[in-house]
Amino acid sequence: MSDTLTSLPAADGFRMPAEWEPHAGTWMIWPERPDNWREGAEPAQEAFVAVAGAIARFEPVTMLATARQWRHARAALPASVRVVEAASDDSWCRDSGATFVTDAAGRVRGVDWGFNAWGGLYAPCDQDELIAAKMLEIERTPRYAAPLILEGGSIHVDGQGTVLTTEECLLNPNRNPHLSREEIEQHLRDYLGISRVLWLGAGLVDDETSGHIDNLACFVRPGVVALTWCEDPLDPQYAISRDALERLSKATDARGRSIEVVKLPLPGPLFRTMEETIDLGPGSGTMSRGLGERLGASYANFYVGNGFVLMPLLDEAHDEEAAGILSRLFPDREVVGVPTREIILGGGNIHCITQQQPAGTPG
Repeated sequence: MSDTLTSLPAADGFRMPAEWEPHAGTWMIWPERPDNWREGAEPAQEAFVAVAGAIARFEPVTMLATARQWRHARAALPASVRVVEAASDDSWCRDSGATFVTDAAGRVRGVDWGFNAWGGLYAPCDQDELIAAKMLEIERTPRYAAPLILEGGSIHVDGQGTVLTTEECLLNPNRNPHLSREEIEQHLRDYLGISRVLWLGAGLVDDETSGHIDNLACFVRPGVVALTWCEDPLDPQYAISRDALERLSKATDARGRSIEVVKLPLPGPLFRTMEETIDLGPGSGTMSRGLGERLGASYANFYVGNGFVLMPLLDEAHDEEAAGILSRLFPDREVVGVPTREIILGGGNIHCITQQQPAGTPG
């Protein structure tokens, strides 16, 4: 196994860089789990191929695939995508994968967090618990083993000392019931190299991760946060988004800057079973309503890489508006949209299935 360090990243001069800083590449995990993906995971695999192919236009992509799926993944993916055999339980590389940290000399190391499948939501998860260590072994990258259950989708950093997260997730007793808020904050300082934690309250409505930040809000540059926004007072997301805005409007980051908030429209709402049309009677026309479980869909779940922003296409009524906002926020990057309904049906989106490895040299 790659070297396991007994020191702390922050004490060694390491920090988690912002997502928009230069990447060495992107990591993903091939989907196949039959109790999470429909129709033998084939529709989801097509969506993952689209995501990987879009990213591979801009930077290297590594796809981890189990032995029984390696040949299929290799045939389906572009030749430029590296496919590495590795056992896994599911395909949320943001959450089970390593969090990479860097120092001023350009060295790269990795943080291996504890993983319990979002508070025990899915079983088994013992192979996913090993994914971070396997990634670091493949890259010959030194490893920090963090004494904290944490998924990568629950944190977002500005690269300048600030981390954004939610109380719903990080303070949830299904993750680290033995740790206080202050102890969790100290672990974030020690392992991410940050000095300021910005706490939002609840996350996106019907997000089964218990409120991951990457479905609600994210830094787009230091001092600027994109926030999922809802205009419908009858929607439960309405109050959550307003509470987040109020907290952000009162906050300052690690360098004392006030937070500017840019609102991203809420798609849908979208439902697992699309819609039914209801006849309202003579002269009254019809109405449509969603059926079944509401999906945790958000435009905030985009991914930033070398020269690009990869955004989910979710709702024809709002896709163009969301793309325009992201184009203005990232004027020097190409905004690329990929249809991701099949990924949402599994419980996440583009940001959830990707994990960036920053540029640098292992050491």
